[in-house]
Amino acid sequence: MRTMFQTSGLAGRILSRLSGIALVMGALFMAASLTPSLIPRSEVLQGTLGGVSFAAGYWIAILLRAVWHFLQLPVPGPHLGRRLLGLAGLVSGAIVVGFLIKAADWQNSIRLVMDMPPVDASRPWLIGVLALVIALVLILTGKLLSIAAEILTRRIERVIPPRPARMLGLILVAVLMVAVANGVLLRGAIRVLDTSAQTLDAFSQPDLAPPAEPMMTGSAVSLVAWDELGREGRNFIARGLDAQAISTVTGRDAMDPVRVYVGLNAAPNHTARARLAVDELVRVGGFERARLVVAMPTGTGWMDPAAFETLEYLHHGDVATVAIQYSYLSSWLSLLIEPEYSTEAGRALFVAVYRHWRALPVEARPELYLYGLSLGAYSSQQSMRMHEIIDQPISGALWVGPPFVSPLWQTLTAERDPSSPAWLPRLDGGRLVRFSNGTDGLDTHADWGRLRLVYLQYASDPITFFKPESAGRRPDWMTQPRGPDVSPDLQWVPFVSFLQLVFDMAIALNVPIGHGHHYAFTDHINPWVEVTQPEGWNDAALNQLKDFLDDRETP
Repeated sequence: MRTMFQTSGLAGRILSRLSGIALVMGALFMAASLTPSLIPRSEVLQGTLGGVSFAAGYWIAILLRAVWHFLQLPVPGPHLGRRLLGLAGLVSGAIVVGFLIKAADWQNSIRLVMDMPPVDASRPWLIGVLALVIALVLILTGKLLSIAAEILTRRIERVIPPRPARMLGLILVAVLMVAVANGVLLRGAIRVLDTSAQTLDAFSQPDLAPPAEPMMTGSAVSLVAWDELGREGRNFIARGLDAQAISTVTGRDAMDPVRVYVGLNAAPNHTARARLAVDELVRVGGFERARLVVAMPTGTGWMDPAAFETLEYLHHGDVATVAIQYSYLSSWLSLLIEPEYSTEAGRALFVAVYRHWRALPVEARPELYLYGLSLGAYSSQQSMRMHEIIDQPISGALWVGPPFVSPLWQTLTAERDPSSPAWLPRLDGGRLVRFSNGTDGLDTHADWGRLRLVYLQYASDPITFFKPESAGRRPDWMTQPRGPDVSPDLQWVPFVSFLQLVFDMAIALNVPIGHGHHYAFTDHINPWVEVTQPEGWNDAALNQLKDFLDDRETP
């Protein structure tokens, strides 16, 4: 009877190349991927991650084996190799099954700290089947590429010696694979995503109508047409608070807040959109308010009501906010594909607003603030230059969920007081910058300086705490003490933790509000109080506002 190793044809060639050590390495990678990371995973996502992790571990082992052969080190004979392969298959299966049994407990350890219901105990077996299918597809795809590299190598050996030929064959196949992935698959996927997002952005919600009030952006006399605001711009303008709504909550006289938004279709480039935003801001009296916020939205153009409604309540409507759109894609995709768009847009808007603001008489200027969420926090941090503002600085900034690529955030986190954790740094007594997770971090005894900067970030936010270096080094935020909404069972595993965090970024909003990348209304109150110093609020009044906003964010 023919064994699996005697099977003829392409399948036999593929099966005969399976490596026992690679199977065990793949099983270990998959097992490690079942341990908790920052965000709870569904069975489909966990199965996908498990399959990708298995394939990654397998191919890392194959690469190491190739190096071993290249160095002409001793290897077992064919007969022993086949026996070891069978044993490796049994060991790999035992590893995977053992860890699958624990998978539900590990996922529940995250769900527990996020007040989520536990998952079904039968879930791990669904994960195993999906992971096996995905791992097989990825491994077989790699095997086919390996065979293609060997065919190419044999042709090259006619011209150059075997060793350089093998190296050149691998390089050519790798370059071709990357070129196809980038040039065809990635670009095609980006085109589909961008077209879909653009179509959604242009969709006009039937329950929203252009404002009748002429002093609102998008009205009949506005410099920005209603259909040029985009989906998120229309939401931001039409669903904003008015004076009556604010007074009902605060019990004090209020005014209608000023909101200005310029969508991607309103002008041909960032500079033109920024100039249009300033012109519209002048038209509606934004520079005549006591406070002016230069805000950068997320990648889709979304303006988080948790930030702006909170600020408008605190200042009884005496606030103007201006923003421009720079993308249709979600922040994590924009961050990976077109991060320069957001920085260029942020820079253009800040320069346009700051120059007009600086030209005003000092006594007539509003207090100027910056705000950004997610990719908007990244672009907002990049928007100002120290030499521009050093003699006439802004009043402060609130940056929420800053992405891990933010240079200023990276510097401040790295230079924190060593006694403070990476997820809640302290610097210089808190005179210039403070970090908050919504409840802690702002209770410092130091007095603020002229400039007040606050970062709002949750310890469970992968957009903030993803680190490419986590493939080979444990991030600081994984050390003790851990953040309050991070699983106590989370462990760093080389390369696997990197894959887990990549997947976490894609689902960072799939958590209850107050965790991950889903920032709560109430958690904006204390940061805004510190940054903007509103008058007339005591602890009792702030607690009443928090109670109201708790109800506001409850589904």
